[in-house]
Amino acid sequence: MNLADMLTFADIGQLTTIASHYQCECKRNSKHELIQSILVTLNRREFIGQQIRCLSVDDLRFLNAILFDSRSYFNVEELIAIIRQTSFQIVEGERSKEQLKVPSPREVIARFKSSGWLFNGMTQYTRYLFQVPEDLKERFRKELGSYVKGTILLTEEPTIYREEQGLVAEDLVFFLRFVQHTEIEMNQEGTMYRRTQQQIMESFHIAEELLSKGGWRFGYGRTFTAYPSRLALIYDYAFHMNYIEEMGHRLKITNMGMERLDQGKSEGMVQIFRYWLRLYKQPIPNLSSLVYWVGQCAYEWITISSLHEALGWLIKPYYYDTSQSIMEQRILQMMMHLGLVRIGSTEEGAVVKMTVWGNRMVEKCTLHAKDDELDLRIDKV
Repeated sequence: MNLADMLTFADIGQLTTIASHYQCECKRNSKHELIQSILVTLNRREFIGQQIRCLSVDDLRFLNAILFDSRSYFNVEELIAIIRQTSFQIVEGERSKEQLKVPSPREVIARFKSSGWLFNGMTQYTRYLFQVPEDLKERFRKELGSYVKGTILLTEEPTIYREEQGLVAEDLVFFLRFVQHTEIEMNQEGTMYRRTQQQIMESFHIAEELLSKGGWRFGYGRTFTAYPSRLALIYDYAFHMNYIEEMGHRLKITNMGMERLDQGKSEGMVQIFRYWLRLYKQPIPNLSSLVYWVGQCAYEWITISSLHEALGWLIKPYYYDTSQSIMEQRILQMMMHLGLVRIGSTEEGAVVKMTVWGNRMVEKCTLHAKDDELDLRIDKV
């Protein structure tokens, strides 16, 4: 439902609040004049861009979150959870005096309502729920795109760059064949021995360094603690799809895995990409929007440093992972493994550019696909 429709269904109290917020000059006892005045104000070409640039960083994160959320309606608790998740603030009992000045989640909701960006539902079942007008969503997304692209630095094409389009799917087949033909023993922690990992990666298109002892690794998948990032994704995906099973201290291929090999074709990269989006969503809750903005920013070759400058404020550090390491290692590196981007190097430093396939997939999977449409169950870590 668009803004004009929601204004029509809104009561005169909310219309008056919105008109007062924007200092609209109209009769406050005329619903028709209130609606017309609000529409004229919000539909000015430059208006949304001005509003974006006046918002605090926390409000921008909240706006970004609801723009990319697949839900049509939110209850108060869900909105409060999103605001807390995007505020990057510590919990109430541990706030400093400066942080106590930060508006409460309910104050944020009230402000977005008075701005005409959040409306209650129109039926008896949705009257206590909130929604964002669809046309405002599109305008906000467009203007937010202009905002994040303001610091992007275009660069020349690197002489050499890496691209791995389709290779994860092919290496998944290699992995299943290895499990099929090899007796794989697992250690006491239930992971493959380092020698076995090395043998597997020697058959892959892309090899990774084995993990060194010490340090922390958790949160990015079921086996992320034990295996390098790309191998962990392939293993977790195979386990999730029931292609492999862990039986005691042995790793075996399942009947479904055998059927997959008998089909003689690679796994669909779209499905692996969607699985990655959901797998990494726990440590990076707004991953879908970040991937979308990478796609919007990197249509041409750009520096990764300018990309982090443009999007770093959207990335919440995760334990010892900084916003920069999340951008470079957890997002861009994995997007390269999934065939979404190319990464190279110039005199200006590391550079990145979306692939044609990557642009198509990012648009499709981050804007239009709901979680339940992916038909994927992520195994709990």
